[in-house]
Amino acid sequence: MTAWTPAQLDTIERVDEIGISSLRKDGTLNTPRTIWAVRDGDDVYIRSVNGPAAAWYRGTRSRHKGHLQAPGVDADVTFTDVDGAINDRVDAAYRAKYRRYAASIIDAITGPPAAETTMRLDAQ
Repeated sequence: MTAWTPAQLDTIERVDEIGISSLRKDGTLNTPRTIWAVRDGDDVYIRSVNGPAAAWYRGTRSRHKGHLQAPGVDADVTFTDVDGAINDRVDAAYRAKYRRYAASIIDAITGPPAAETTMRLDAQ
């Protein structure tokens, strides 16, 4: 595992949206999906606002590898499932970063279906 650089973390924290692609069986990447990401210390977390039924999320399940794109950030990643107490911190990070959006959107990304899809992105 390679750590995120400070510049990459700052960018991910600053931008509203990132692109995420999962790795297919044949080694190619799926089309990037635009999602939200949050930072907690030196870690990056993502969730599926539509819960585990979202196609992009299902694509992460078999290989747990993919790619992140953001302005100035182009990194292969590993998707690591997390749960427990970290979810409270991820909820707080989503609320703080995206607070200018409608409450219904924030409620969706911090609600139980989304929380069960919480993944840490580890740079490779």
